[in-house]
Amino acid sequence: MSTSSPVLSVQALDVRQLARSGEVFSGVIRLADLQRWQADAPAWTQPADAPPLALNWQVRGDVRMPLGGAEQVWLRLCLTGRVPQVCQRCLSVYLETLEVDRWFRFVADEATAEAEDDEAEEDLLVWTPRLNLQELIEDELILALPLVPMHDVCPQALPTEAVDDGFEQSVRPNPFAALSALKGKGVRGGPEGEGRS
Repeated sequence: MSTSSPVLSVQALDVRQLARSGEVFSGVIRLADLQRWQADAPAWTQPADAPPLALNWQVRGDVRMPLGGAEQVWLRLCLTGRVPQVCQRCLSVYLETLEVDRWFRFVADEATAEAEDDEAEEDLLVWTPRLNLQELIEDELILALPLVPMHDVCPQALPTEAVDDGFEQSVRPNPFAALSALKGKGVRGGPEGEGRS
């Protein structure tokens, strides 16, 4: 998951050096290692011969020089994987396929982030010399979850109390719904979590 290089560290990634190097940093992180995710995750029994549930991730940096502006550091994060969710139609647990591909631009401080947030299409992160990439991966996992998870086609009959003249009644709220509401765009803070959505 990490290497001996001080630049390529999951807990303390040197984003500027990664961006200048042009390297791609990738790895796999087990869902079991993401504590905030685990706190509300539904129980899932993995077949004995199957590998643990995990996310494949990849990051690369970019240094950009806008006309008349200062150097900007950007980071692209890609995630793929399957995570357990409770179908809100049949109430059984299934694996939801997630794909994330997002660009982040680093800004100097929280005030700059707030001032530029409304106009920025990309997500803004407050600059930190060492980025905790594992925390960012976990944030993006939570934000990528569907607001109302459901099978495309439920594998079993619906509980009778969940159906009333074609309307679904017994829809339980997703524990990550509040965070998912911020999925469109968010401003997140530095290493101490200041300003994190």
